[in-house]
Order: sequence, then C-alpha cells, then structure tokens
Amino acid sequence: MTADLRWMRAALALAQRGLGRVWPNPAVGCVIVRNGRLVGRGWTQPGGRPHAETMALAQAGGDANGATAYVSLEPCAHHGKTPPCCDALIAAGITRVVSPMEDPDHRVAGRGFARMRSMGLAVEVGLLADEAFAANEGFLMRQRLGRPKVTLKLASSLDGGIATASGESRWITGPEARQRVHLMRAQADVIMVGAGTARADDPGLDVRLAGFEGCDPLPVIVGGKAGDLPAKLTATLPHRPVWHVRDAGDDNGPEGVDVIGARRGPDGLDLSDLMQTLGARGVTRVLSEGGGAIAASLIKNDLVDEIVWMTAGLTLGADGRSAVSDLGFDRLDNAPRFTLTHLEQIGVDCLSVWRPQRQSQA
Repeated sequence: MTADLRWMRAALALAQRGLGRVWPNPAVGCVIVRNGRLVGRGWTQPGGRPHAETMALAQAGGDANGATAYVSLEPCAHHGKTPPCCDALIAAGITRVVSPMEDPDHRVAGRGFARMRSMGLAVEVGLLADEAFAANEGFLMRQRLGRPKVTLKLASSLDGGIATASGESRWITGPEARQRVHLMRAQADVIMVGAGTARADDPGLDVRLAGFEGCDPLPVIVGGKAGDLPAKLTATLPHRPVWHVRDAGDDNGPEGVDVIGARRGPDGLDLSDLMQTLGARGVTRVLSEGGGAIAASLIKNDLVDEIVWMTAGLTLGADGRSAVSDLGFDRLDNAPRFTLTHLEQIGVDCLSVWRPQRQSQA
C-alpha cells in the first residue's frame, strides 16, 4: 500500500500539469511501474490529446509488459479521436491497473474498468479518491451538473475594500500574492470579469510567470456593449480570442470576439444560464476576478464553489469600494455561509480558501 500511495500521488501530481490546457477533457496523470521502477509517465497534453496513458506507454515501450499502471481517472473505453486507452493498456501487456475513481462520462462510466477486468487485468479502484476528485472537480461538475467549477478570487483590505473611494486599487496585495494569482490563472480554462471592472482596470488577464508562457486562460467579459473591451485585450485580437457576454441579440463584435448572448435575470445578466452555456462549450474551470457586482451575483445564485481570498494588512474605510456588492438580505439567517478549508501567509498577505456550506453537488 505504501508503494501504491507513492505512485498514485505521482500520477495525481502529473495530472495537475494539464489543468487549464486540456478542457473539455479531464486532466489525467499516468505512471507505469515495473518491479518497483518507474518505466513510463505521462499526462494529458494541451487540447486533450494525446491522453496520459498514451504518453506513458510510449515512454515505457516493452517495459510496460507485466507492469502496473497508476492512472488518476478511469481509462477511457470509447473510440473518439483516438482508440480507447483501456485497450492500449491491455495491448501493452499491463497486468494491473490502480485508479482512484470512475469517469462519470456516459461513454466510460465503468466500462473501462470492466473491459480490463474481462481481459484478466487486476483492477483496483478507490485509492486517494478524494484527492482525485479535487484535481478534476471542474470536469466532474460539468459531467453531472452541466456547468464548470467556479472559483471566486478576491483581493481586499482587512475591511473588505478593493479600491479607494477614487477607484485606486493597485496594488492592495503584495507581489507574492499576485504571483499566486497568476498560477491560479494558469490552471483555469477561462477568466471572467465584469465589463465595468474591465473598463476601469484595463487588465491583461494573462499569465506572467516564468515557465508558464502560453498558459493564458480564455478571457470572458460579462456585460457592456460592443466595443466595451479593455485596450490590452483588444490589442491582442484576433490572436487571443475573447468571449463577450451580452444581451441576447446583441451579437456584433470585432474579429476575434465571440459574442455570447445571455438572458436577463433580476440582477442583470443571468449567470446561472451563462454557466450552463460555458459548460456546453466545454469549459470546466472558471476563475472569476471581479468586480463586486459579479461576485455578488455569483454568491446570490449559489454558483461559487470556492472563494480564494487574499487579505492585505491595510484598511480602506467605509468610503472604499467593497469586494462584494449588495446581496439584498437583512437577516443573518439569510447570509450565505462558507467553511474555511485552507489558510496560509503569502509574503505580507493572508490567503484563505472557503467552500460553501452546502451538500456536495458533484
């Protein structure tokens, strides 16, 4: 069991390399071990192909015969752009497969495990299932709920301010916290901001970390009208596409801008409907970076699956701009509740991670 834990953790670590680059596919890692020695490893490649198992088998070559494969998600069992990975493992002579969990995709859903067992392979399922779920939570939510995982990133003062009364906001947090945010961006499929925030801050919404070149998430601007895009994003069109969410029927946009028509709800554009639309487009992980109106709408509609809050050691006062706009309740009993799951110091700032107090949906 100690060896199995070691190799499965290695497969899960490899899977992390695909986050943000493989959607709509899951990010999978695979290691192949023979006689206690690593002979092959792989992870899902950008765009979703080749699969992790294909990469690991190619590296292992003939050493895969008689080996154990540790795969962070059930090997696929359907013919798509590539043959089934379960058949590739069988053909390579793998004799044992260890995997944390079943793939809920209706084209797989246990068929990969059943196929390998029918061909005499020993298949063990369940090791580090919680870690595997966390690694692919966005993919799993899209399969079961039709929408991606939503992470709300907030950076504020101690009293919840994101800008002074005049709108000055750079920089509330320090460089170490901002670097962590760029890592979060690199692992997101899309990055979402409101049109007002985009106009005010002119964000690049890109990744500026050494070694993560080309890992920019796809920008999604919510609200506004044609032409309401920040200059930095407009300058990179059409090389870097932008999705602009506007009222249904308002579909004019420059080259490189994909206009998504959205319905109206009581608080503006219907974000619940938008999340279903993003899910239908293959998106598995959304990172929302504001502003306050988007944050409030996501919270009110119970769309936030995780809040990552960067808190700086300063105060802005009641005349500052709040990280979250009006939520519209007057009793504490109606306040959305969250549970702290992680806390750490980053430079001079504090990072806290909060999960909604609701029964898991995925």
